[in-house]
Amino acid sequence: MDSVRIAFASTDRSTVNQHFGAAEAFAIFEVGAESSQLVEVCEFIDTASQDGNDNKLPGKIATLAGCAAVYCLAAGASAVKQLLAAGVQPIRVEEGSSIDALIADIQAELVSGPSGWLAKALKSRAPVDDARFDEMEAEGWQE
Repeated sequence: MDSVRIAFASTDRSTVNQHFGAAEAFAIFEVGAESSQLVEVCEFIDTASQDGNDNKLPGKIATLAGCAAVYCLAAGASAVKQLLAAGVQPIRVEEGSSIDALIADIQAELVSGPSGWLAKALKSRAPVDDARFDEMEAEGWQE
């Protein structure tokens, strides 16, 4: 099964403890069915002075390029809209949620057959099957 890149709004790299817009750091993991690995930590300077400032969002969203989702305590409507437009699914969790436990949940879903945002993320990463049109034509499909 394929793997996905997942970000967690976290200052301690072990629990989700930050709101998206005010996040001081993201821990980014590559998660596969059998393994996971911390691949990057993105830290932001002076986030407290930017509270409520939508200009901070594009930079944070840009750091999540290639991520399928970001787990956080909350995200404002503007942030959610921009994240979804960038192909990143925001996921709200309770404060102190264990990153290891969340990764284990993702891995279990990868093994059992992903659904929802995870299935969509995997499908978007899959190579395009050029033969699909040949199959449609063989079934009698016409424009």
